[in-house]
Amino acid sequence: MCGIAGFIDTTRGRDADALSAIAKAMSDSMLHRGPDDDGVWCEVSTGVALGFRRLAIQDLSADGAQPMASPDGRFTIVFNGEIYNFLELRRELDNGRNWRGHSDTEVMLAAFDAWGIDGALARFDGMFAFALYDAKARTVTLARDRMGEKPLYCGWAGKSFVFASELKAIAAHPDFEPAIDRRAVAALMRYSYIPAPVSIYRGIEKLLPGATLTVSLDGGAVSQSRYWDPVAEIEAAPAFEGDETSAVRELERLMLRSISRRMVADVPLGAFLSGGIDSATVVALMQTLAEKPVRSFTIGFTDRRFDEAPQAAAIAQHLGTDHNSVTVAPEDTLQMVARMPFVYDEPFADVSQLPTLLLSHLAREQVTTALTGDGGDELFGGYPRYEKTAAQWDRDRPFSRGLLNLIPFGPLNVISSGVGKPGRFGDKLWRKLSDRSKPSIEMLYEGQMSRWRVFDRPIEDPIVGYFVEGTRRPKLDDDRLRLMFCDAVSYLPDDLLVKVDRASMAASLETRAPLLNHDIVRFAWGLPSRFKFRNGQGKDVLRKVLDRHVPRTLMDRPKQGFEPPLAEWLRGPLRDWAQALISSDRLEDGGFLDPEPVRAIWEEHLKGYRNWHFELWNVLMLQSWREAWKL
Repeated sequence: MCGIAGFIDTTRGRDADALSAIAKAMSDSMLHRGPDDDGVWCEVSTGVALGFRRLAIQDLSADGAQPMASPDGRFTIVFNGEIYNFLELRRELDNGRNWRGHSDTEVMLAAFDAWGIDGALARFDGMFAFALYDAKARTVTLARDRMGEKPLYCGWAGKSFVFASELKAIAAHPDFEPAIDRRAVAALMRYSYIPAPVSIYRGIEKLLPGATLTVSLDGGAVSQSRYWDPVAEIEAAPAFEGDETSAVRELERLMLRSISRRMVADVPLGAFLSGGIDSATVVALMQTLAEKPVRSFTIGFTDRRFDEAPQAAAIAQHLGTDHNSVTVAPEDTLQMVARMPFVYDEPFADVSQLPTLLLSHLAREQVTTALTGDGGDELFGGYPRYEKTAAQWDRDRPFSRGLLNLIPFGPLNVISSGVGKPGRFGDKLWRKLSDRSKPSIEMLYEGQMSRWRVFDRPIEDPIVGYFVEGTRRPKLDDDRLRLMFCDAVSYLPDDLLVKVDRASMAASLETRAPLLNHDIVRFAWGLPSRFKFRNGQGKDVLRKVLDRHVPRTLMDRPKQGFEPPLAEWLRGPLRDWAQALISSDRLEDGGFLDPEPVRAIWEEHLKGYRNWHFELWNVLMLQSWREAWKL
């Protein structure tokens, strides 16, 4: 796990010292991603410069250092991530090859030489983002892993094409002039995150998962392609034809192989353990493979309504892990809140970002890499909202969207509020009728996953990201699977995996997600729905894998999100911080938001009329980011 950065100066006007200095400044801005070592490579004739920060996981010696060149000098790479099947690939590529060390980076270079870029990518089981210079083809190619575990931003800064693991590295390039993309602000208000390919900066995009981007050094032409297409992958996934017992057995086999590969490291390794099914299954299978107790880590809260620590401790005791837990008090959050604009680089408002950062720091005290349970809900139907939305889609009949413009929702809000607690009847009616006017279940789901579902909103509300008109979707005959696909290609990579990557890297901790192995992804999409959904609950086949290791009595409880008691914190320890951001003239500055709806719900929240913490958090993360980055 590392941080990569670089650029192509199309003017060819900088000498080696200037190219190296800029690349080093870009990569040094990400010291947290790689505190162990750094490196820079440049070529004056092409204007290419590559920078690297290293968090040493495999081959801790200098033989694993980057930027790394192939023996013949054709390829030079900077690479962030892990190729988990590198030992198998190394054996396949051996053929008398003289290996310098035992890093996965060296294996990648050999794979590109033997099979080409697309052929190598098809064989990689890993999480990765890399930049590869090809002296023979005179190109620089960027690539990102299939599920989007590792980030990669790219775009133009003046006449330089720039790329990096984090936006702060791009901001370090002297030609970069930051300008806020209003589409990103609208997306943040709506979804609490900014979906790819948009970023907060105009002209800088996120490379899509499973994509490559190639820049020609002869003319600067930029082309993109997908080496892994989720729609095609799902439609081509082989249908599983066995019974339930064989499905459970096959899933456990695939998970054991994936986890075994992800337990290979030259540094201490552990796992995040909540009280949920996904992480419990991963830790249980890790423990069957480990020679000693697995180190497991959990965050708890003083507010018992949000505290999963007791369940996690019970699971850990049953499995025999070396368990570590810390309870977060409200006052612990203040310092972390101030760090959010620098941890995430662009405004990001998933409320579980705070405990995830605290958990990462807890784990880093003992280990350098940790396995997680990310992906289980999106692959095996774990969110209750899938059943709920599908039922609503079946039940409701269409309502003409044109009639929405004829109903006085605003006055209905005023009339229903009266003297006491605001009733907001207009908002409730608007949401109900708006949902019934959606043309597809995906659009219904998009609305239900949105924040600021009120008639008076602080920003124009265009649909962005995955849900834009014309987006390709796989042919699926189960509405719940259609919703799972929405999450797998947007919410998972652009929210959940961003949250974990930035929080863990801020603590110089590598995280690995074995459920996102592409063989497991393919298997999951080939499973009939009956193996996922049973009696109104999802993840049935995954539950049955866990049943082999943990008694159902320890797991039978409602699904609980990894969230802090933010509604109360905004009325308590975070109140002054939030009040300053909301009452400041900066809320009006730039014309990004209409301040009146924001201040109205802030007052309602403080008085306890209703919890508006999700909507407020989106605004607060935008405003705190703008304050921190002076934009």
